[in-house]
Amino acid sequence: MKEMNQNEVGEFINQLNHSLKLEFLELRNIILTHFPKLNEHIKWNAPSYQINNEDCLTFNFSNKKEVRLILHRGALPKMQPQEKLIKIDFVLLKWASNDRAIVTFSSKEDVNNHQENLISTITKWLNAID
Repeated sequence: MKEMNQNEVGEFINQLNHSLKLEFLELRNIILTHFPKLNEHIKWNAPSYQINNEDCLTFNFSNKKEVRLILHRGALPKMQPQEKLIKIDFVLLKWASNDRAIVTFSSKEDVNNHQENLISTITKWLNAID
């Protein structure tokens, strides 16, 4: 799949038809503001963020009633860690495997009430995979 440049990210966002688009834009702003070293591009039909040329955060819009942010370690499988990659108590975070977690937002209140937890979670995630 061809990766899109920054202008194409804007075009993708302009064309996004999702019931929680405003909430997604707020989440995106949180990521871009607090994690300026991340490179934003489009991968897997959604905005994705890289560190050291490896994808680590990717939005998912498959459910029209929620926005998911997938925390992962890139496209290629890696050896599975014995334990979850980070230890954090975040009610919106669910583990798919020890190195893949999903944060699900279903409302504006989720975004507003859990912003600090999201920032803390992403910070720990980036430190764990770096």
